[in-house]
Amino acid sequence: MTIKIGISACVLGEPVRFDGGHKASSFCLQQLNTLVKFVAICPETAIGLGIPRPAIRLQRDQKQQIKLVQSRDNAIDHTAKMLDYTEKLLPTLSTLSGYVVCAKSPSCGMERVRVYDDAGQQLGKIGTGIFTQQLMQRYPWLPVEEDGRLLDPALRENFITRIFACHDYQQQMQDGFNVAKLVDFHSRYKFLVMAHSPVAYRELGRLVASATLFNPAHLAERYLNDLMQALKNIASRKQHANVLQHLQGFFKKSLSSTEKGELTDVIHRYRQGFLPLMAPLTLLSHHLRQYPNRYVAAQRYLNPYPEQLGLRA
Repeated sequence: MTIKIGISACVLGEPVRFDGGHKASSFCLQQLNTLVKFVAICPETAIGLGIPRPAIRLQRDQKQQIKLVQSRDNAIDHTAKMLDYTEKLLPTLSTLSGYVVCAKSPSCGMERVRVYDDAGQQLGKIGTGIFTQQLMQRYPWLPVEEDGRLLDPALRENFITRIFACHDYQQQMQDGFNVAKLVDFHSRYKFLVMAHSPVAYRELGRLVASATLFNPAHLAERYLNDLMQALKNIASRKQHANVLQHLQGFFKKSLSSTEKGELTDVIHRYRQGFLPLMAPLTLLSHHLRQYPNRYVAAQRYLNPYPEQLGLRA
């Protein structure tokens, strides 16, 4: 099944910004585009704002409420239209596995959006675009990232990891949730979770172990929420090395002393920063081909997303 990713239309290259321009993301258009189906949305044009159009901004009133108003005339308030549109649209987005939003946008920005007071004085970069805020409240498990942050290699790799994990979970549960499916999914993701959050690794393990005590619908959503929150943490070299050593343990009876020493050395040099992650992963994969292990081979840690993206290189 095709992975569906929501995206701000301007980030996909559509000329829908207030000035008639766009903010096309080369990563989305040139690399991610071949692997996913984008669902392009521009909330501002969807509520009837033209192209070009007067700029809009977030404004906090005396009651501490955030409104979406026209920058040069704050009496022109688009808040109600935006909230009404969002309320109608969000139920149709439940099958998305991720969302790329336009940074700094008063409708779509994920964080650090400028907020003003009634007098037009800037209060700081403390806001979230109204559309994106509603999106994240409705689907707290959904991987959401800004176009500008995707230029950071670590943030980009983390976002893509979450997208593919989310889609995998949705596929696993598409015909209905049950504990057997959850156990199977969790067994494949244990080491990926460990790399991102050792604490969440233990907590999710306990949650799955006590799965029969929970309402199935509640458990299905709770597990996904907790999984996505865990994977949002950037995996450190130390945490990756810890996972690699755990995986190495599965080959302790198969590898010769020379092979063990070589793998240990490569993992240690990776931990110290002298080698990229692909070095120990490639060596582990080599040993896995020589000494097949179904449990290790099934671990999504080894291949969390298509290799062609080259994000671990």
